[in-house]
Amino acid sequence: MNAGTGDGGEVFVNGTDRGRTDGVKTGRGPVTGGGTVLFSDAPGSGAPWAAPASVPPARTAPRPRPGGVPARARKAGRWAKVAQRIVPDDLQPEVLRVELTELGDAFRAYQRRPEPDLAVLADLHDRKARAFALWADVTGDASLREEADRAAAAARTTREMDANRRGLLVDGEGPVIERLLTRGQGVHARGVLEHLRADSPLPGAEARLAVLMLTLRAARTGTGNVTGQDLSGWLASDAEEVLRQLVDAGWLVLPEDVTVEDALMSRPEEPTQVTVPTLIPTRPRPFFFGKVTRARLSGWAQKVVGDRKLRKKKAGPATRLLAVYTAAHSRPDGCLGGADEDVEGLALDVVAPFCGLRPENVAEHAGLLVAAGWLAEEVDTAGERLRGRLTERVLPLSGLL
Repeated sequence: MNAGTGDGGEVFVNGTDRGRTDGVKTGRGPVTGGGTVLFSDAPGSGAPWAAPASVPPARTAPRPRPGGVPARARKAGRWAKVAQRIVPDDLQPEVLRVELTELGDAFRAYQRRPEPDLAVLADLHDRKARAFALWADVTGDASLREEADRAAAAARTTREMDANRRGLLVDGEGPVIERLLTRGQGVHARGVLEHLRADSPLPGAEARLAVLMLTLRAARTGTGNVTGQDLSGWLASDAEEVLRQLVDAGWLVLPEDVTVEDALMSRPEEPTQVTVPTLIPTRPRPFFFGKVTRARLSGWAQKVVGDRKLRKKKAGPATRLLAVYTAAHSRPDGCLGGADEDVEGLALDVVAPFCGLRPENVAEHAGLLVAAGWLAEEVDTAGERLRGRLTERVLPLSGLL
């Protein structure tokens, strides 16, 4: 089931037993309400509306011209519209007319967002359900009531979708775990890891770790900012040599007036802008995602490789890469696995190349992750597969297979 927005700000859910209302409707001429209505502008507040009290008498509605548009609104050149319906400019109570007008603008603003936010969309559905229900009350228009019911169903469905994407349990069963990645972002993360596993410019674990982090910085435009603190945090004493090797191999390009030494000395207020030629938009690229996803993936990887307990155990690049790979290839409950739910664990001959290791050496680094509290103690590598699960503290970083 998919949630989306229709033309003109209408929002609908595919798979419901009712279609969306296409066509412009203006209600039933002059409309009045039986009291004062209070809307909350706070998304999802669910604040009730108070009614009873008196309302000023309604003005006579202007006679609509062909097409159902009030003459006064047509003359102004612009009219309020929500879910492909014209909001009469004399609709009473006034607060309802204002809410419907603002709601139409909010849906259109949502459509212009670079990436969806299902929590925001669900709140908009809730507002639409409440507003259309009241509109139906004051006009007696049954189609408005149907529209309100559809919006309420869309709000529920959209929240379920959001919970599913973020790995949250629906209906309050069990503990709620705030995930850093959505399911879709987890898919993108695994795509980046698979690309680097098969196509790293240098074989060593140190270079692979640098390539991973720099790729996530430059994934969208081919360029990204790094500081000396970033590089030394990823690679410690190996940073200068690895950076030089990547530049010599042509995989990384520094600005003309910047040396490797300069890059290692750059500070947050004046970072070094590096270029990864294979990720420049004018060339064929291995993956595509928006700026929000890029930032989220980069932040996710930084949290993994910079994990406090991994640093305390002085985990090297290969161990940190294994931490990244296990986090990306774990289910919501933390168990390691692949796309096939019937197969447990990760194939050693797939994990090892990504980490710059031999398959027989993976167990040693898995043991270091257990010591750092990253993996639970029941880790094994029998049958050429790495089996285990993330500890509870690491679950927020799960890739949500």
